[in-house]
Formats: sequence, structure tokens, C-alpha cells
Amino acid sequence: MHEDPNRVSVGNARVHVTTFEDAVEALLNAREREIGSVRLVNAWCVVLAEDDDAYRQVVNGPGLSLPDGAPVVAAMRKQSGGESAQRVRGPSLFEAVLERGQHTELRHFLLGGAPDTLEALIAKIGAKYPDATIAGSWSPPFVPLDDATTTRAAEMATSARADIIWVGMGAPKQDILAARIAERTGRTAVGVGAAFDFLAGTVREAPVWMQRVGMEWLFRLLAEPRRLWKRYLVGNVRFLFIAGRS
Repeated sequence: MHEDPNRVSVGNARVHVTTFEDAVEALLNAREREIGSVRLVNAWCVVLAEDDDAYRQVVNGPGLSLPDGAPVVAAMRKQSGGESAQRVRGPSLFEAVLERGQHTELRHFLLGGAPDTLEALIAKIGAKYPDATIAGSWSPPFVPLDDATTTRAAEMATSARADIIWVGMGAPKQDILAARIAERTGRTAVGVGAAFDFLAGTVREAPVWMQRVGMEWLFRLLAEPRRLWKRYLVGNVRFLFIAGRS
């Protein structure tokens, strides 16, 4: 793999050194610049990249791997070349691009989430960002990724003339699908995790102060312990070992 001087390694994941503002600006220019797929890399993504060769290739492949999560940023800043890294929080990036992309020609496609969540999300975007252009949306069936899903998503995004395809499915699924769509369409595809649920209001978002001090994971664990215990309890411990090795 060609070594990108703008990336530093956190375990087996190579993450771009960037700022939140630079990430927003890059996506706002998606009509003029071919970005490819964008991954928001948190501690769990680093753990997944340690165990799954296919996912590691996606994270380290073409496009952007942005540091999402205080632990990832802290690990980057301890390394040469990563001192200026800033957190690029997925849900915040999603809303910033929607807001600042108003009154432009930027066209958004929403991929993922349950049908009722997607409906609520579109309504919320219309109320909060009335001049953002939602070119299309699709709630695919909850099944393992296959070529049919990728093909239909790519065809729908192309037909809608979307500039950015936002994929809200959770890692690793969303990042793998985003990479496939970006490759087929030549458009920008971004995996944004729980951003759809947060903005739609179907899942509570951590208070801003918890986000700022790096404790958002605890809020989410307490809110959904049955679903997220492995990710945050087992995953965080493994991340510490991985980051320490880096």
C-alpha cells in the first residue's frame, strides 16, 4: 500500500490527520472533487481493523479515514505527525454539511435506517435545514451485504444525481458498502453511524459536555447496554492494548 504522509497508524488502521473544519470543507466540495468513500474511525473501528483483513483494507484504502472518537485522537497526537489531529465526530459532520450546504447545488442521498427512522429524519432535515437538497433515500432490508444491495443503492444514488451518499448502518457494514458504492458511482459516500437516529430523534444523543470530555461512549452504553456492551466494554479494553502497541 502507498504510504500517505497525512496518515498515522493506530494499530492496523491508518487515520488521516485533519481538523473538523477541513473535513467539512472537503465534503462541501464533493461536486468538484472526487473523494471516494469516507470512514469515521473510532476505537471500535480500530479493533475491527485488527481482526478483519477485508475491513482493514477498506479503512486503509482510497478515500478518507477521519478520526472520530477522543481515544483515537489521543493515540494519534502521541505519534510523530499526528500532533494536530482533531476529532471529526460523525453526527456533527453530517449536520454541519447539511447546514452549510444549503443554498448550494449539493445533493444528498440518505441510505440506511429503518423506514420510520428515515421518514422522521427527512422531516427533521426539512424543518431544521429547509434549503438542504435531499435527492433521494432508501431503507434497505436488514440482511447481510450482497451485490444486489450494492447495485440497487448505486443505481438509486446515480439516478438521484446525488453528490454525497450518507450511509447510516454502523461499522463495519456501512464502511464496506460506502466503499463499494463510491467505486461504482465515482461519488462520495460517507459512513456516519448513529447520525440518522440522533437527528431523527429516535435515539437520545449524549449531552455536549460528555461529547467534549470523551465520555459519549458511557452515555451510549448506559442507554443501550444490551446492544453495545461488547463494543464499549470489551472493545475499549482491546483498543487500549492496540493503541499502546502503536
